[in-house]
Amino acid sequence: MAADTSQSVVKAADDGVGNDSAVRGRSRWTDSGNTGNTRNTGGLRRALATHWYAWAMVAPVVLVLGVIIGWPLVRGIYLSLTDANERNVARDIGARHIDATYEFIGLDNYTAVLGDPVFLQRLVWTVVWTVACVSITFVLGLTLANMLNRQFKGRAAYRMALILPWAVPGFVSVFAWRFLFNRDNGILNKVLDGGGIAAVPWLDDPTWAKFSVIAVNVWLGIPFMMVALLGGLQSIPGELYEAAEMDGASAWQRFRHITLPGLRAVSMTVILLSTIWTFNMFPVIFLLTRGGPGDSTEILVTQAFREAFITSPRDFAVSATWGVLILLLLMIFALVYGRSLRKQGEVW
Repeated sequence: MAADTSQSVVKAADDGVGNDSAVRGRSRWTDSGNTGNTRNTGGLRRALATHWYAWAMVAPVVLVLGVIIGWPLVRGIYLSLTDANERNVARDIGARHIDATYEFIGLDNYTAVLGDPVFLQRLVWTVVWTVACVSITFVLGLTLANMLNRQFKGRAAYRMALILPWAVPGFVSVFAWRFLFNRDNGILNKVLDGGGIAAVPWLDDPTWAKFSVIAVNVWLGIPFMMVALLGGLQSIPGELYEAAEMDGASAWQRFRHITLPGLRAVSMTVILLSTIWTFNMFPVIFLLTRGGPGDSTEILVTQAFREAFITSPRDFAVSATWGVLILLLLMIFALVYGRSLRKQGEVW
């Protein structure tokens, strides 16, 4: 009888514990379901309360960026979905105000631009221009950075001279190069003439004009590339080179197995930035060749400018369409580029 009683007590206690556990489990499940949103809201409130000073400091920058970048972007996307041009937008003629009469037409502008052979021509040349400029700039910048990373007399003066193109305003540099490329009075052709070589039509021939704009853009881009890569080189421990040299590694092996891997993070960043800048490099093309001769050096961004400010009637909707397409192309490139870096183990 005593054994039976003790077994009953134990069983009852186990049942009680089981029921309590089930109740507590259901309670926790119910509480987590009911308080999930409250917990998230509380976390946000705690973050705002803890980091209010940081939010207050960032808020003006976000507001300014929203006004300067966000609003024009939204406005451009909207205009690309209309038939807005200089004849139907709102305008003032003297004391008379004329209201806008343009209409929403959906994706018709995108269909027209993408179906136009001009878009493919501009896109191909823009890609060629970007790849050529970024590749040459990176190679020359890396070469100069390796040279300036060594100890030699007058290194500071050489660094200053190579950074000089970066300090000069871009439009001043382009105008100086335009004078150098002048067919009749340019210094380059004068030098060639002194050597018995016929004058080169730098800006008058489509092939030479493309070569000229690439050369000028490379000249402008080398300082940034060189400084960024020089900083990356100086962050690589010198002990690695010393150990490799003691092991009998050649200069090429040290460059391949130490320098390039050490510069990978910096290289990926500067290549991405340089690609975006070159893809949208309006001043070099417009100020040097105006997209000519003909339209041989016209890139996507100069074509967008031409639609909005040069052609008659000025087509603001089509220009906005070109701008949105440029943005989409760069976003796709950035996403693909970042994904490829993540596959290689790089943090991006």
